[in-house]
Amino acid sequence: KEEIPMGYKIPDGGTFQHGATYGPDIPFSALSNAAEAVATVTGGTLAAGDIVIVTSGWTRLGNRVVRVKAATATAVTLEGIDTTDLQVYPAGSGIGSLKKVLAWVQIPQITDVAFAGGTQNYLDVVFLEDKQGRQMPTDKAAASLALTIADDPGQAFNAILRAADASQTIQAARLNLPGNDTLFYGAFTSFSNQPTVSRSNLLTRTVNLALQGEPTRYLTAVA
Repeated sequence: KEEIPMGYKIPDGGTFQHGATYGPDIPFSALSNAAEAVATVTGGTLAAGDIVIVTSGWTRLGNRVVRVKAATATAVTLEGIDTTDLQVYPAGSGIGSLKKVLAWVQIPQITDVAFAGGTQNYLDVVFLEDKQGRQMPTDKAAASLALTIADDPGQAFNAILRAADASQTIQAARLNLPGNDTLFYGAFTSFSNQPTVSRSNLLTRTVNLALQGEPTRYLTAVA
């Protein structure tokens, strides 16, 4: 029996980026049920490797940030997006739009990355004849990500984050781990105006991302 080697890594050297500019919404009139979903577009201008925010009638897919695997003027393949489960992705109801991330800005000088939420919630069930109750899985708790960063108001990312905060629209963010390992998030962005002040410590600010879709992870190089 062939053994699969175990792998592990540390995040040191990773970087975090936030979407800086976006293209217009590209409507799609259909989205296939397939191992990798294909969106039907008209006059499409996307290309393989582009990163897009997905808006879809399928709740599970809405607000996810994904990579384009292949694209023509009429069809866009969403890499790694499996929509074969018809109960989760009812045929014909996934229409929506794609928004391309045109440029990214790095958020440097991060001192801490904290994830919260995303845990499974349960319904406690017990009947008269039971001696012991049981739990049934329901939904998952809302998830968020908080970056603590050095206060550096001269950096270009400040204006991008302030605009994202003010817009209250879904933004794209990405965590680039060492090696070809990238996680994408669709989120509402909040950026603290006031730095945290503590004697003999760094002035810091906080970037909060309220995640609105499931993270997407790719283990091959992302441009």
